[in-house]
Formats: sequence, C-alpha cells, structure tokens
Amino acid sequence: MQPTLPHPDFKSEQRMRLCILENDDLDPPMVERYTRVAGLFERLFEQVGYQGTMDTFSARHGEYPDSFAPYDAVLLTGSRADSFSDEPWVVTLRQQVTRLLQAQHTLIGVCFGHQLIAHCLGAPVGRAPQGWRTGRQSYEWLGQPEQLGRSPGARAPLGLLASHQDQVLALPPGATLLATQPECPVAAYAVGDQVFCIQPHPEFTPEMSTFLLNKRRAHLGEDHYQRSMGSLPEPHDGLALARFMIQFVQYGLSGGGAGVMHRNDRK
Repeated sequence: MQPTLPHPDFKSEQRMRLCILENDDLDPPMVERYTRVAGLFERLFEQVGYQGTMDTFSARHGEYPDSFAPYDAVLLTGSRADSFSDEPWVVTLRQQVTRLLQAQHTLIGVCFGHQLIAHCLGAPVGRAPQGWRTGRQSYEWLGQPEQLGRSPGARAPLGLLASHQDQVLALPPGATLLATQPECPVAAYAVGDQVFCIQPHPEFTPEMSTFLLNKRRAHLGEDHYQRSMGSLPEPHDGLALARFMIQFVQYGLSGGGAGVMHRNDRK
C-alpha cells in the first residue's frame, strides 16, 4: 500500500468540458447497468470527484458536435471495430481526429481510441501477435510515480482491465512511451501536452470484464478464459488513471496538479 497523501482539489474542474466520442454500443445485458459506453466513463470520472460537464456523441452512428471549440478535450472510447478498418464511420472518425490533431486539440484515447489516434499519427496498428489480451493486466509505468498519485520513487506495477486483439505495434513519431508490458509494448503514450492514450480500460469494472469474457469464452479457449477470470478479483488502478487523465487535460504531461492515490483508488 502506498502512503496516502493529501487529496487534490478538483474545484478547478467545475468549468471543464469534455466531449466523449462514443465508438460502440453496449450489449443489451449491460445497458441496464451502464446505459451506454460513455456511462462507464461518466461513472469513473464521478468517482474521482470530477465536477465538469461531459457531452457524448455517438461517432459510430455519425454524431459529432457542431464545433469542438467549446471543449477542453475530446475522449475517444473503445470499440469492437478495427481502428484501421474501411468501415465508413471509422474512416470519418479518422478524418475528424486528423483535423483535431492538426488543430492542436487535446485528445484522450482508450483502447480503440488509443489505436485510432496512433494510426492517425502515423504508427502501425494491427492484430496483436500474441492474440487477445483480457482480464487484469500488469504494466510498467514509465512516467513519474506522482502522475499516478504515488510517492516519489515508488515503482509499483500498474494494474488495469484489458480486452483487445488489436494494438499499436510501434510508438507514434514524437510520442513518449508511458506504459509497457512484453505482450503489449506500447500500452500507453503521450504526445507533448496534447495527446494521452492507453490500451487497457481504466473505465472497466470486473462485471464488464466478466460479461465480455463469458461472451468470448469459446473463442478464447478454456485455459485463457480461466486465467483471465481468475485475475479479476485483484484490485486495479482505474481511479488513479482517471485522476491522471483529468490532470493531463488541466496541466499536460508535466502535471502541475499531480494528484495522489488513495486507499480506495485500487478497486
């Protein structure tokens, strides 16, 4: 357990506006619990005290704001689609993201969003050589421990829930690698103070992971399924990553308001 330090002040977030570009629809059994994919992020950010606004647009169904200018950042969610596919809505999304990058807009990408932004930045994206990565995964955090709310010098693995068969195969030009593991070398990266992307899902709950594992049980194979299910009771660092994402939007990678991990941040 890392030492508990003072909680960051989130009052400065009250005027922050986040645009969520939702890239998938929940399966019916999960709709009652979370309403929609963006609902997982709304729940996550609310848990860490975020007080700003969040507006959701379904990119999968062709919805976008009239202008991105009012937003402090645009967050791209995960998706069952391939970020490099020729599906019309994915092509349109890549065009939108390319324009946002050119306009120096702040972007946050998770899983599919992580991959699509990397693709737009010129990095190769494709099927993961080792196949599906599921359940709770452990990563080495290459940034500063304080960025995850840890004490200076603390070096503990970053644990997050994952569900992906595609991944970024090389770091985008000009990016800084922030998290890695042997099976997923580019697990998180930043581009200056503009872009932060991460492959696993800080917004996932064990319930969501269980549903997806059960859905893909036959495809994954029984050994893979059992290993992944067995990992879910372990705590993960979704709340610490949520704090970092908010602070990245506020302060950039340098983290002028770097927060701290609380006893309840591992869930």
